[in-house]
Amino acid sequence: MLDVTVIENPAAAEASLDPVRSRLLAELATPGSASSLAVRVGLPRQQVNYHLRTLERHGLVELVSERRKGNMTERLLQATAASYVISPTALAALQPDPGRSPDRLSAFWLLSLAARLVRDVGSLLLGSRAAGKRLATFAMDGEIRFASAADRSAFAEELSHAVAELVARYHDVDAKGGRSHRIVVAIHPSVPGATESAPAGETPEIQEATR
Repeated sequence: MLDVTVIENPAAAEASLDPVRSRLLAELATPGSASSLAVRVGLPRQQVNYHLRTLERHGLVELVSERRKGNMTERLLQATAASYVISPTALAALQPDPGRSPDRLSAFWLLSLAARLVRDVGSLLLGSRAAGKRLATFAMDGEIRFASAADRSAFAEELSHAVAELVARYHDVDAKGGRSHRIVVAIHPSVPGATESAPAGETPEIQEATR
């Protein structure tokens, strides 16, 4: 079982989003049969088997083993991944285009960049697995608390200058055998935990995002 896999096929994406099939995928983190799953999800075995066949057809579950049980052969299936990510490629005609209206301060542009990141890295990941090679990536994730909006703006400006200097230092358009890489840097308000307090009548998400 893979840690995560990317769904690019629209039909597979539709199959994974069905509430019953989504529940079955979660249950199949460990191998199970139609009969055992029927008990866990409270549905007839025939109905569960129908959904499993659909998931198997789209490569979301796979056969682990078969065993005789009375006069029947019981098929044990398992999800092909612990987690699934649906690529914007699955909605090719509707996927956002970061080149349409680039704006460093636009949340919509940030989402477009994130969507492209999922699409591109997902495609590269599928290709690297097919080729049996490791995909070279790097990522950072952290959190910073700004005292004011002015500090946040100053930080963003300094960060953009620092990244621009690094790009200028290492970018070599004439390098023979070089390979282009995409860099995405983003800042957005953290989503607070449910235990954080907020003024009466205001959710923590609204409180933080509007500061």
